[in-house]
Amino acid sequence: MRNILIYFLILLAGCLNVSAAVMEGNVSKTGMGETNRIIDTQTNLPVEGAKVSLPKQNYATTTDRSGSFYLNTKLNSPTIMSVEKEGYRPFSLTIDEKAMSKPIAIGIEKSNVNDIVISSEMFHLGDDNFSENSANSSEFRAKSIGPFYSKTFMLASNLLAKKNYLVIGSIIGIDTLIARSLRQNSVVNSFSSPPEVYFNGTKIAEIQLNGDGQRIMIPNKLLKPNQLNELTIKTGRNQKQTAYIDYDDIEFMNISIQSE
Repeated sequence: MRNILIYFLILLAGCLNVSAAVMEGNVSKTGMGETNRIIDTQTNLPVEGAKVSLPKQNYATTTDRSGSFYLNTKLNSPTIMSVEKEGYRPFSLTIDEKAMSKPIAIGIEKSNVNDIVISSEMFHLGDDNFSENSANSSEFRAKSIGPFYSKTFMLASNLLAKKNYLVIGSIIGIDTLIARSLRQNSVVNSFSSPPEVYFNGTKIAEIQLNGDGQRIMIPNKLLKPNQLNELTIKTGRNQKQTAYIDYDDIEFMNISIQSE
């Protein structure tokens, strides 16, 4: 899954100024030490009491005083690991047995007063009809809620003076042609259109690849201060299936809006 971090890409949508950037979530792998650790990215000090979970396996643990944690479970396939701690931005990372073969240090960032956590849950979009060759299909754990996810929330007026980003902690299952070309899946005879991201009814991005820490700039002209705003994520469709609509099954978690 490291390729997902390296080759992460979001295509520009329409003529809007949508930003795409590579972000590895401040993860550093090291052979030093004997345990996995959660640290503060600014101070490099250990973070005690952070919740580390593997949603697929319904497994969770917390870090000790030294920021250390242990995953007392087997990783038979790539899976999403989520890190939550009050006062910090939600973080998730796709890991596998190879990635966890040596201790890793994961840096998490303190939250900004203007940050909005839309949801820290995992959601499954699609129709529960997918191939075992689909990207990360063995990792799917939840039943589909349908072809799209939508959530409303309030925004403060001072966000208009800042740069605002929609951040998706982790997203898996995308079977686009680009994802197939980078061997993120083993699908041979078909491919899907990319998931689409809408903010207040306007498409701001298409997500072509599976990955972690995906950041999408939200044009300030779309913001509605002191009013309800709406985020919608729509999954793609199988482009080779014409007899009926075959939705691409994807899962994602840790959705937030972060300001700079």
